[in-house]
Amino acid sequence: MDINDLRSIVTVAGLLCFLGIVAWAYGKGSKKGFEEAANLPFAEHDDQDGASRTSHPR
Repeated sequence: MDINDLRSIVTVAGLLCFLGIVAWAYGKGSKKGFEEAANLPFAEHDDQDGASRTSHPR
């Protein structure tokens, strides 16, 4: 086994990992979770301590 065999194995393993991530991201089961995560910035938050968002210095 020389360095080119190792490079080929790493390339194939990387491709399989990439395809696995793509399958997970575009799978039917992941859509709802991603939609909820995408809408988090627009969610209303109830402050427990009554502090407003403008009280933080920028």
